[in-house]
Amino acid sequence: MKRILLLQTGGTIAMEIRSDREGEVSNKACTKNLLNQIPQLNQLADITVKELFFKDSSDIDVDDWKIIASTIENEYNTYDGFVILHGTDTMAYTASALSFTLRNLGKPVIFTGSQVPLSVLRSDAARNMINAIQMATLSFNEVGICFNDKIYRANRCTKLSISDFNAYSSPNFPPLAEIGLNIDVKYTFKPVTGSFYCMKDFSRDVIVLRLYPGAKPERFIKLIDNGVKAVIISAYGSGNLPLSGSQNMLPLLKTCIEKEIFVVIASQASHDAVDLNKYESGRVARDLGCLSARDMTMEATITKMMHLLANYENQHQIRDFFNRSIAGEVTV
Repeated sequence: MKRILLLQTGGTIAMEIRSDREGEVSNKACTKNLLNQIPQLNQLADITVKELFFKDSSDIDVDDWKIIASTIENEYNTYDGFVILHGTDTMAYTASALSFTLRNLGKPVIFTGSQVPLSVLRSDAARNMINAIQMATLSFNEVGICFNDKIYRANRCTKLSISDFNAYSSPNFPPLAEIGLNIDVKYTFKPVTGSFYCMKDFSRDVIVLRLYPGAKPERFIKLIDNGVKAVIISAYGSGNLPLSGSQNMLPLLKTCIEKEIFVVIASQASHDAVDLNKYESGRVARDLGCLSARDMTMEATITKMMHLLANYENQHQIRDFFNRSIAGEVTV
């Protein structure tokens, strides 16, 4: 029987409804109680539980990413797979970050959670946990998100719904597996060619600017004076930005480039890819030296840049690695 390490970080799956305030939740439930309520899990694997912390996922920080990564690094040779229980709000960020941190990963690392606490009658928690544990026993050498009978590549995933059981979507990459009566694995996993190692550092010196009609670029410029190393612009369509009138973004782009601040052009559209060759504004950004997020999710774009800034000092290296696929996060 495979040995699986179950890591608890908090989130809805670990919560319980308080009796004194209707609708309010408290994360006092213990992970072991979760396992006791789902005895089928013991038929799937030899499960060891480790409680790292209990946090609402909106409170999860880069330091928490390092704790999760360090735990996997320290226990890598002891267990056959890892399952992380995590709140849904920032699961795609944490899972994307881990995909860049865990290099030459040869074992499954599966994130899951629930939209409804396990203590509630019509919860999705048991199904998600059973699926995640079973996936962690298979030959699956990626960081994945298991939710609503699907396994997604973590760095291709984004939260889709606040309340629907179908909480996640992978806009530009198909699910790695779908779970029905059987597990239908749809992706051929590549063999690992090197030894596992971990790169746990992340830079906080990244900001995200979302364009909207009527935005004042001069206000954006004021935000890049305090040690910012990268600016990710959530632009329109295939990477379009206004280049005329009071919304002209050209001064912002030039200011960033002059200060050797990376500029990444992403899209507010979740499907398809940024193409800086398609329209004039994209070509202007490209010629200035801006980077394209292509078909990466915003979560992957942010965590990838945070990872690169912390682990590489050379601007050419950072630019080169950003343009490559590190963990399958972008179509090449």
